[in-house]
Amino acid sequence: MIRTSLPFPHAVAAAAAMGLAAALAAPLAAQRAPTRHDPLAGLDAYVEHAMHDGGVPGLAIAIVKNDSVVFAKGYGLREMGKPDRVDPHTLFAIGSNTKAFTAAVVGTLVDEGKMRWDAPATTYLPGFQLYDPWVTREITIRDLLSHRSGLGRRGDLLWYGSAYSRDEILRRIRYLTPNTSFRSQFGYQNIMFLAAGQAAAAAAGTSWDDLIADRIFRPLHMTESNTSVSALAGRTDVATPHFIINGQPTPIAWRNIDNIGPAGAINSTVLDMARWVRMQLAGGTLDGTTILKPATLAEMRTPQTIIASPPDSLFPSMHFSAYGFGWVLQDYLGRKLVWHNGGIDGMLSEVRLIPEEHLGIIILSNAEAHELNPALAFRIMDAYLGAPPRDWSALYLARFKKNLAAQQAAEKAVDAARVPDTKPSLPLDAYAGTYADTMYGAARVTLEQGKLVLRYGPSFTGSLEHWHYDTFRVTWSEAREGASFVTFTLDAAGKVDRMEVGGITTFHRQPDTAATAAASPPR
Repeated sequence: MIRTSLPFPHAVAAAAAMGLAAALAAPLAAQRAPTRHDPLAGLDAYVEHAMHDGGVPGLAIAIVKNDSVVFAKGYGLREMGKPDRVDPHTLFAIGSNTKAFTAAVVGTLVDEGKMRWDAPATTYLPGFQLYDPWVTREITIRDLLSHRSGLGRRGDLLWYGSAYSRDEILRRIRYLTPNTSFRSQFGYQNIMFLAAGQAAAAAAGTSWDDLIADRIFRPLHMTESNTSVSALAGRTDVATPHFIINGQPTPIAWRNIDNIGPAGAINSTVLDMARWVRMQLAGGTLDGTTILKPATLAEMRTPQTIIASPPDSLFPSMHFSAYGFGWVLQDYLGRKLVWHNGGIDGMLSEVRLIPEEHLGIIILSNAEAHELNPALAFRIMDAYLGAPPRDWSALYLARFKKNLAAQQAAEKAVDAARVPDTKPSLPLDAYAGTYADTMYGAARVTLEQGKLVLRYGPSFTGSLEHWHYDTFRVTWSEAREGASFVTFTLDAAGKVDRMEVGGITTFHRQPDTAATAAASPPR
């Protein structure tokens, strides 16, 4: 899946028509006259059964067909252990489905002549700099929006759980070395969407948040949506995120990701998202209000970057996969499929469009570590397309369990490779100190009650248990983050000079005079 969520420090293993509110208190499906073929027949029972099998506490679904919201309903609970149920007005995080909003905002500025798809990013962000000076000069808005920067899915620790501002994240990205050549292949990159959002904000002379509100939310009457967890204060109909702990969905806190906003910070409801989808399916216009010119919308859904798509037994009719601007583009049963998903701590979202069928599906759920959203999307798409029925929930669940078993086997292999009866090269207090990375900033190791403790930024604290030699396993204080490995390296004098963390980066030991520095990264 394409997600906003970050695998560090966990082993690199991981949104309505206003006048319909009263009518939608009951399922819209029940209000339709019976037809010979009802695509939604049996959907309620299917959803509830699949939620039970997948361990998903709550979700909401909206379906748009021929410019109408034909179905909108909530299922399950907003929070495990509490009676409040999900409804079509329940707020969820939509994660990376935010990316299409950022691309659309850029599109509105392109329509006004304030931006150009092929203008260099530095036209709007003069200080923007990447590791390679040539790429800095050549990278365009088109590149930022289509995941072909050459940086891949890396650098997320700059924003995830960090105190860095949007501008500071963009300043520091210059230190991230590329993992492929520029424009050579698809490489999912959240920070490039941050750059696109900040470029749009600079071109418009305002903030990305205000652009989204002024150019998308207000004209589409998406009155329940926002761009920050801080806007949830005082709201009651809000889903709680969940993470699976010991096989049970467990409530966790909302993650503040304001600093990566353009890549994933929107919160919305299925009714609000249905208005967004209606605009998308109507060629950029909703109820007489034009948001985007049809040609601009079409450009956003034109393949910009090829996504490698090896044969998949679940999708024998699917032949290509590409990325536009904030949308994945594929073929499905002879139709063009436009979609994206999103994930941030304890929340997953799914938006699927089949433009030629005037069909759109939104699914928002309050748990992660499941594949129910795409399974339900394909169940609904097949029903509308007249395809032979398939038990997508069972198919996706089997695949999820297979992948989980493979991950568990890999973890056992790591355990088996542990070398017994070794000791650290030095006394534990010799590993304590401040370590720094040019891009990520500082991390601090302290000796507390006979154990080493690692702290990075405001969010990550973990205790270190000796594994073997000079490698330690760090168990993070938040159960969701799991465990990682930390390996210390000694210099020629036998003193600790480096600390490699979880395959993410290497932090270099700082002089003792820096030992009293704050554990959070310097600003």
